[in-house]
Amino acid sequence: MGDIMKKNKETLLERKRSKYTRTISHVNDELHSFRSYLRWMCVDQSNPFTAALSWFVFLLFAVAVPAASHFFLACPSCDARHSRPFDAVVQLSLSSVSALSFLCLARFVSKYGLRRFLFFDKLCDESETVRMNYTAQLNRSLKILSWFVGPCFVAEGAYKIWWYASGATQIPFLGNVYLSDAVACILELCSWLYRTTVIFLVCVLFRLICHLQILRLQDFANFFHVDSDVASVMTEHLRIRRHLRIISHRYRAFILLALVLVTGSQFACLLLTTKPTNEFNFYKTGELALCSVTLLSALCILLRSATKITHKAQAITGLAAKWHVCATLDSFDGGAQGDILTGQISDERSFPIVGTYGESEADETSDDEDEINTTKLIPSYAYSTISYQKRQALVNYFENNRAGITVFGFILDRSTLHTIFGIELSLVLWLLGKTIGIS
Repeated sequence: MGDIMKKNKETLLERKRSKYTRTISHVNDELHSFRSYLRWMCVDQSNPFTAALSWFVFLLFAVAVPAASHFFLACPSCDARHSRPFDAVVQLSLSSVSALSFLCLARFVSKYGLRRFLFFDKLCDESETVRMNYTAQLNRSLKILSWFVGPCFVAEGAYKIWWYASGATQIPFLGNVYLSDAVACILELCSWLYRTTVIFLVCVLFRLICHLQILRLQDFANFFHVDSDVASVMTEHLRIRRHLRIISHRYRAFILLALVLVTGSQFACLLLTTKPTNEFNFYKTGELALCSVTLLSALCILLRSATKITHKAQAITGLAAKWHVCATLDSFDGGAQGDILTGQISDERSFPIVGTYGESEADETSDDEDEINTTKLIPSYAYSTISYQKRQALVNYFENNRAGITVFGFILDRSTLHTIFGIELSLVLWLLGKTIGIS
């Protein structure tokens, strides 16, 4: 007996040790390439040296270079193709949102650490499917970041090269005109690349964290397809809700301030471009349009990720209600026709397609259908040991405890997006009424 207890203790200690080694950081862990990317982008603040370098690069490319570009290279005396009347709005918009992104990222990494911030320390409690898919999504996040930053940088690079090459003699320069313009062009492109990368990096990280919760919700949906007890379902759902509250608490200020800054930037653009005295062409407004596309794309990543996880979390209520209905119907069938007949019926109707009216499974189905949003019924073995009262109590709990991403108490779902769109449209029509007289 003593040997058995000793072996059990050793096994338990080995499990705890392996779990601990899974949560700590090491050189060749899953975040190795991501940390290297942060160091190359000079946004790593893991030690005092990299933190000082990070702040220096931020002040250089987000403050000093845009200010010098606006005050010394705006070229008000240039011709109509090389004047930049909207440069102030472009520089302020990009610098303000990039400053917000940099401050939030610096706070997240310094306070929580990259591994804890991305919830890698919690993956030891997840299934192997969740761990593998989340690690794959992390590796894919850098590609997604390049998909957004790359086209914007290419368009800005083409515009800047043309602007300096065609207007070299008109643009203010120091010493040699070609060397001065080349240095100024490189600095401006580096500033644009740095600011847009920092903006999209924070948004892509938010998308990555939300994707982890979607994976966990899909894994949680399997509880309704096996013979689980109500206590285990409640425990797992409370854990997911806690993580959603943590994400909301960390990102709520960033989401709100990003929405305010992007809205203010777009209204400033609208106010300047609707003046009747202004003459517009592609050369004047091209950079302004590119800035607007960049900021709106980043905001769409935030809002889409938040609403998607909220939609998935709220869809659990419908899944639980369907699970309760299937169990109730099956219990009535069993009481009326016997257990043997019920087993035969259950085997025949396991996962039938609802509402197809004779259509085959090969017919067109929704691409968004998964373990949560599915039109299939629940098999009888998934609720065989749970009473009606427990199932009803669990459904009531889901109905009265809707999870999701919140911003200071306001849940970010589709109805919230409709409200935001209505407010923005009202402000746009009001501004147009004040500028060009639209009614």
